Amino acid sequence: MSLKMKLIPLALGGLLTTAVLVLVAIFVLRAWWNTPFEVFGFGEAPEQPIAFPHNQHVQIDGISCAFCHRNVTEGDAATILPVEGCLFCHATIQGDQAPPEVAKVVAYFNENRPIDWKKVHRLPDHVQFAHEPHIRFLTQVQGLSIEQSCSTCHGNVREMVEVEQVRSLKMGDCVDCHRNNQVFTENKDITDCTTCHY
Repeated sequence: MSLKMKLIPLALGGLLTTAVLVLVAIFVLRAWWNTPFEVFGFGEAPEQPIAFPHNQHVQIDGISCAFCHRNVTEGDAATILPVEGCLFCHATIQGDQAPPEVAKVVAYFNENRPIDWKKVHRLPDHVQFAHEPHIRFLTQVQGLSIEQSCSTCHGNVREMVEVEQVRSLKMGDCVDCHRNNQVFTENKDITDCTTCHY
């Protein structure tokens, strides 16, 4: 076998390796400065097990974010109502006029299964985020309603049929928001690393 024939597989392997490294670098850099590519489920609203039109519930029906996300004013996670919470309203509202999605909720209830909602807003595992202090600051210090407070990070959910991530939620986004709002605790600047990374 000639030297030329031996070099062809090496050259192809080198080109393939270079192409893979370039694609990985582009993905990492794009994710660093912006939201990741809209592939593999990044950057788009995940398909939920049951359609939940937020615009209907929030804008038209006037339901507060805190009604379904009960823990948002008290704890770290916003939480979501169990199936019984959905039926609390839909058992008496609409009756036979209920949309087909309500029948799915009833089926989950009858089978004693929780609804496996897909997470929309993702932060890395090494980042801790507590909703309660943010809601408290925005409602008590800034004078916003709970819905306005939620829209600060989550966007105008009241007009969304499917909720999707509208802000990058990258570290710079959070730090800039804290600095712009001059958020401080008694003893330290809220931009101290240990505030979110612990």
